[in-house]
Amino acid sequence: MHFVTNHRHWMGLALQIADQAAQEGEVPVGAVIVTSGGELLATGANRREQDHDPTAHAEIIALRAAGHRHQDWRLEGCTLYVTLEPCAMCASAILQARLRLLVYGADDSRAGAIQSVLNLTVGPAAFHRLQVIAGVEEQACRRMLSGWFAQKRASPDD
Repeated sequence: MHFVTNHRHWMGLALQIADQAAQEGEVPVGAVIVTSGGELLATGANRREQDHDPTAHAEIIALRAAGHRHQDWRLEGCTLYVTLEPCAMCASAILQARLRLLVYGADDSRAGAIQSVLNLTVGPAAFHRLQVIAGVEEQACRRMLSGWFAQKRASPDD
């Protein structure tokens, strides 16, 4: 499979997971972790509302599942696909996991910690060099998020 097509494939799965999260009342963010051999290792969706847990971001859920399945917290060689630019908490966890590559869809102009607001992947605290590809399926990711938030604002019950 062609490299770019492969990124779109995995981001498509992350979008499906984000859609599931939206249907469950969560902010629609989905994450997928893939091994260096191209095998699906773990997935995660936002679960903050369901779990009553401020750390239950899609990336954290996926990292925990990947570490458990991999039987190692070091996920060297793995790639994380996520529909929204990670926040500071998630960016730090991604660096801790020693992932090889982060691929994300939409920038987060409010809390993005990869390039939009902060860049935690460079500087003295970035002990691990993480490769980053931004903007994969950006429009689809952005549409999903903006549509969900528009619907939430329009709903008087929430």
